[in-house]
Amino acid sequence: MIRRRLVVLLLTLIVAIGALMGRLGFIQTIQSPWLTKAAEALHNRSIPLQGTRGTIYDSTGQKLAYTASAPSVLAMPAQITDKPGTAAALAKILNMQTADVLKLLQKRTLTVWINPNGRKITNAQATAIRGLRLPGVYLTEEGQRAYPFGTLAASVLGITGADNQGLTGIEKQYNSILTGTPGAITLSTNAKGQKMPGTGEQYIPPQPGDNIQLTINATVQQFVEREVEQAVAEYNPSHVTAIVEDPKTGAILAMANYPTFDPANWRSAPASAYNHNLAIWQTFEPGSTFKIVTLSAALQENKVNLNDNFYDPGYYEVAGHKIRCWKAGGHGSESFLNVVENSCNPGFIALGERLGKETLFSYIKKFGFGSKTGIDLPGEGNGILFKLSKVGPLELATTSFGQGVSVTPIQQVMAMGAIANGGILMKPHVLQAVLDPTTGQVIEKVQPTEVRRVISAQTATQVQQVLESVVARGSGTNAYKEGYRIAGKTGTAQVAENGHYAAGHYIVSFIAMAPANNPKIVAYIAIDHPRPKAGVIFGGVIAAPIDGRIIADTLQYLGVKPDPNGLPKKFKYGDVQTTAVPNFVGMTIGDAQKMAIQSTAQLKTQVLGTGKYVVSQAPAPGTKLPAMSMIRIYLGNQPPPS
Repeated sequence: MIRRRLVVLLLTLIVAIGALMGRLGFIQTIQSPWLTKAAEALHNRSIPLQGTRGTIYDSTGQKLAYTASAPSVLAMPAQITDKPGTAAALAKILNMQTADVLKLLQKRTLTVWINPNGRKITNAQATAIRGLRLPGVYLTEEGQRAYPFGTLAASVLGITGADNQGLTGIEKQYNSILTGTPGAITLSTNAKGQKMPGTGEQYIPPQPGDNIQLTINATVQQFVEREVEQAVAEYNPSHVTAIVEDPKTGAILAMANYPTFDPANWRSAPASAYNHNLAIWQTFEPGSTFKIVTLSAALQENKVNLNDNFYDPGYYEVAGHKIRCWKAGGHGSESFLNVVENSCNPGFIALGERLGKETLFSYIKKFGFGSKTGIDLPGEGNGILFKLSKVGPLELATTSFGQGVSVTPIQQVMAMGAIANGGILMKPHVLQAVLDPTTGQVIEKVQPTEVRRVISAQTATQVQQVLESVVARGSGTNAYKEGYRIAGKTGTAQVAENGHYAAGHYIVSFIAMAPANNPKIVAYIAIDHPRPKAGVIFGGVIAAPIDGRIIADTLQYLGVKPDPNGLPKKFKYGDVQTTAVPNFVGMTIGDAQKMAIQSTAQLKTQVLGTGKYVVSQAPAPGTKLPAMSMIRIYLGNQPPPS
């Protein structure tokens, strides 16, 4: 019996020992990798390293925004034995309150950022902190956005937050492309978070984000922002918006707003400045720029012949209401071409009635109003249209000349772009290409997107010709530029406040395409609540000359040559008339001065250099200048070769 029990006990021990050995083998072989990783997870601590955020370029390859490396302070509270002393030392360098730093160091967390002044500090501050050799305090690199052009295109570029994430604009729209993959510095610590002696650090390099190239052209953007700044200085408006677009592709060449902000210091600006891109977000009644839609629809549907007569007594009666023309007493007898040139409200009401509400509103929607354009920027507005069931005779009348509907600036630009593009509406876009951050090679290129055909090519050409006449002979003459065929439309819209139109509050605007016979650009500017020191508040007076300068500068920059075949300007009382500068080169100084005085413009001369003959001049021969302008004449001893 005793022997039997000993045998059973021995067998049991053998089985138990075998089981323990099997378990030990299982742990050491099968579970070893998992247990090792678990142990490392308990002991390892990581200091994060951000991936470099991608660079944003303009269409010509100039940097608009890039990431510069900046040091930031990170602490591991468990490794800090003298928290009050460490807090005092950091506070002095970072210009923070000691109590605020101490509160951060006393947190029961593995790591803590020394916010806010410890993020993206100066190199001098980083050097001072390194010199203290504070246990548990680490310096890591973070990306800080830099802007070589300062505030240029701020509302398009947008802003980034403390963690280098896109918050608005392009930075937000393409955050996933621009954001790099983070890396880390890993070190081993004990259960208390203290660094284990004799252990090293592992460096996991971060990966940069992709770069992107925009359709924004920095030079054209500068033209636009210069004019916006001048408008603000001259008229003290509440808001200004300007856009330049390539109608063939839908590419946005420039987009600017006032008020603006500095993206490098955006926290100091009002939230309304950096949270809303007015060019795509703001909605308002467009006024007479909307008449382009009514005109296009009427011509497409054969509801009007531009040579037909219309009589404007100064008002149009609709459903018992007299809707007045902007000109007291009206324009009298005029052709429908004159209706457009004069921006005559009664004439456009008549066109709206000929079309009917179903047809007019179908074209309004075809042109893209009432829905988002789909531009690749966050925060786009829809605009507001009357529900067709709610449209009566009065609503039809006001809609036909741009009152009672609400639109965004980008919607108006794209609608005009459809006319400039032979009747095809394009989808607007700001991204041109995604680029590899290492090689610079194109990873993805944005292709133009056609939305739909709105009107025929023949109708589009006819509208272009009519709008060129508006600038040469009608309400848009202040946008006229000699040699550049500009086709456009003025707008002066009242602003509704608390259910009624506010006295003296207008949004004046001008939208145009150029050259009229083969449009390369569409340019738009809207000025909300201009306050001129003197004079009337009309789009043709305030907005048209600004847009004209933007167009002329942009066309010249793009290399578009002047065209002498455009409509001549119809001069009105008070307009400054110009004359072509004669060619003085090769003449003697006496003959040149005599010709300048005897010319119809009675030009003045400034003589530079010495000699008997004119060897060059500025401006060049043929340049159109106002009377009494100054011509610089450069002299030499020999006439230039013929």
